[in-house]
Amino acid sequence: MDNLKPQAGKFAQLGPLSLSEKLAADTSETHTALSYSEQIPADLFTELLLSSTPLIDVRAECEYHDGHIPHSANLPLLTDDERKKVGTCYKRKGQEAAITLGTELVSGDAKKERMTAWIRFIADNPTAVILCFRGGLRSQTVQKWLAESGLQRPLIRGGYKALRRHLLRTTIRVASEKKIKIVAGKTGTGKTHLINNLTRSVDLEGLANHRGSAFGRRVSAQPSQTVFENLLALDLLRQEREGGATLFLEDESRAIGSISLPLELHRAMSVAPIVRVEESLDFRIETILNDYIVSNLTDFRRLDPMQGDSLFSESLLASLDRIKKRLGGERHSALRDIMSAALTSNNDHDQHRAWIRGLLVDYYDPMYEYQMTKKAQRVVFKGDSDTFLEWASEFDQLQT
Repeated sequence: MDNLKPQAGKFAQLGPLSLSEKLAADTSETHTALSYSEQIPADLFTELLLSSTPLIDVRAECEYHDGHIPHSANLPLLTDDERKKVGTCYKRKGQEAAITLGTELVSGDAKKERMTAWIRFIADNPTAVILCFRGGLRSQTVQKWLAESGLQRPLIRGGYKALRRHLLRTTIRVASEKKIKIVAGKTGTGKTHLINNLTRSVDLEGLANHRGSAFGRRVSAQPSQTVFENLLALDLLRQEREGGATLFLEDESRAIGSISLPLELHRAMSVAPIVRVEESLDFRIETILNDYIVSNLTDFRRLDPMQGDSLFSESLLASLDRIKKRLGGERHSALRDIMSAALTSNNDHDQHRAWIRGLLVDYYDPMYEYQMTKKAQRVVFKGDSDTFLEWASEFDQLQT
């Protein structure tokens, strides 16, 4: 792999076009403004992210799994094993020897296979941009090889590390600038549904792929902490672009399953005004039945048509067992018996309603009321779902 030295960018040759227009122009036969060493600087990162420009992430699979940017595809220059070998060589013999080894490992059929994958991706995504971890040798090597085959694509200056830094700064900035309002309410009031009915909102539980309680696990795994932070920052960046001063967020502890909210955001949430949504017990039971029983069971059956019901039963019982100590042995045992009966009776809805009612009345509702006594001075609104949406719509329309 050649130790390439990046040259100055040439975006200025295309005049006052947007980034996406410049990227698209470079794929035509009438423009050759981007040399193989072209780089996209930090002042264009926001536009790049908001335009969902396709990214060719040439880092190893293990790096990509730990954290990546949305709308990126992992098409590695080096496999995990190859990256490890090159890294060991670099530590023992230095950069030149490591580059030589990397060139040997990615040669012949291996190079052809990887070139084919990059070329196919660019054919499907003509505005694609290349990135590695720091915008160094890996992305520069892929950029050079593609240019030699007739495809000139820019790379991200500073790579994934620079893009992630940009996203983290976005979260801190938006958390401090937006007038956050917290949507609170007893379990089952449908807070997440309400959040998703608003324009100026971010669904934290949706991004974390977890409903935020002992019963909150979904069929698919949660994203890594880093991926969640990137997704969150991108949503906040979109909110910033849309304007408006208010941002509605659901009342959350800092932990949503295995995910932790960024400290700066959670601090802002902990002192923000609260809007309290209030619904009847029967309303809340039906919401939980639909979200945690009907919906989850459908997801498990879709995942595994043969074992879906069994997997769902195991998951639901395990969720109840996670709060056994807090429930107390006797109460846990009684609720578990009702839950088990519902699960073995073809998921009888009335039996599910029975344990849901008991869990709300004896556990979740008292816990919520206790927590709200410590936040009462922050409450600026109380009302049912329809009244709340009508009240919140005024903020959706305001630009300041």
